Amino acid sequence: MGWRVLSVALVVGIESLSGCIAVGGTDKRPTKGQELIDLKTALDRGAIDQKEYDTTKTQIMNKG
Repeated sequence: MGWRVLSVALVVGIESLSGCIAVGGTDKRPTKGQELIDLKTALDRGAIDQKEYDTTKTQIMNKG
């Protein structure tokens, strides 16, 4: 019976990810502005270095 509880918990967890493209069925993409904000946050938190920030920022700005 424990596997049923686990299954329900998994389904509830997945449904809570409604913003996720693969799970929620929505094809919303973040705006360039949101991508830049997220990128700056990653830099500020040390998740990426300055070189990766600069490279990725250029890629975001050049997207069509």
